[in-house]
Amino acid sequence: MLAQRTTLFNSLDAPAVSKADQLRATGEEIIDLSVEEICSDLSPVVRDGAIAAIDHNLNRYTGTIGVRKLRHALARKVSAETAQPWSEDEIAVTNGARHALLNVAMSILNPGDEVLIPAPHWTTFPTQVALAGGRPILLETRHNNYVPQLTDLATAITSKTKAIVVNTPNNPTGAVYDRDTLADIAQLAIERDLWIIFDESYKAFTYAPHAHQPIVSVAPQARDRTLIVNSFSSSLALSGWRIGYLAGPKTVISAVKALQSIMTTNVNIIAQHALLYYLERGDLYFQMQLERQVATARALGLSILSNLALVPRPPAEGGIYFYLDLTELRRKANAKGREIDADDVANTLLMKARVSAASGTVFGDPAGIRLSYGIDLAQLSEGLRRLTEILNTWS
Repeated sequence: MLAQRTTLFNSLDAPAVSKADQLRATGEEIIDLSVEEICSDLSPVVRDGAIAAIDHNLNRYTGTIGVRKLRHALARKVSAETAQPWSEDEIAVTNGARHALLNVAMSILNPGDEVLIPAPHWTTFPTQVALAGGRPILLETRHNNYVPQLTDLATAITSKTKAIVVNTPNNPTGAVYDRDTLADIAQLAIERDLWIIFDESYKAFTYAPHAHQPIVSVAPQARDRTLIVNSFSSSLALSGWRIGYLAGPKTVISAVKALQSIMTTNVNIIAQHALLYYLERGDLYFQMQLERQVATARALGLSILSNLALVPRPPAEGGIYFYLDLTELRRKANAKGREIDADDVANTLLMKARVSAASGTVFGDPAGIRLSYGIDLAQLSEGLRRLTEILNTWS
């Protein structure tokens, strides 16, 4: 069992990322386009909230699933965003979205339960399902611009299906699900009595004409079967603070409370009070500045990537990632007798361009590469120019 779990965890590490760490250890300068965070200063309001908490000598345990006032503030936030009433008893504060998702898997899944996961997918979705004894069922979405088709979802449902993962804006692809797609998924979940695991961690970043739609706003009738996962890692550039939340029915939150009490107990008290301070006061200037920074990086990146010869323009409809479809590049290489996959491309980019990219193999896709545009603009520009030159040489 230990060997199986070790293999499961190791499968999350892309070979090129491991090699990048080795190169850095020797002093090599690597441009890292594989990161899952935004390079930004801290919000002054969040900082002031943390300092105020320290000045008040806050150092004790809080409630297992969060300070009650914070859960109340988060319930108000979710209520405003979804146009549905939520109470503090339907909110659990977690150590980021990853923790919230593991809580969900451990709380709702029984051994053998199946979970439908559109692919390419964020790395930990299938792993957490497997850890809970469930079976991840991956559904290819490339043929539909990285958005699952209702017919594919319906066909994949069996008597063992327990939940559908809906991740929009999507990591890694950047796809944003439209209103009709969300309505169809919600109706399917209702008809087949399924949970909806709705991960909206990148909702702060969407680009016209696309817009983020909370699924319970689109389909209020699905509210009692929807588990909303979010964090402040991207929206406030607080990745290292590890704070997020889960919103869902009281029965699930009660199960999460029992689970969290024996795993992690409460989230760091300073982070909780800093977030509460922010939610009570807001920081519109910081939010606008962060959104402008990410939008500028996206525009710059798309301009450079438009020079790629055999790789189509990445969706980049939302989130902080470009996802490159290498299908045509692979076809050309195969026609010349050379079989390649995303790992080969990522390794070549690292060794020849000193650019670290996330191989699609960790997202269940051997024909994709994910690039982050949350990094410093100068580094982004140089990294993408090097990448474009290498890929065009291959063509």
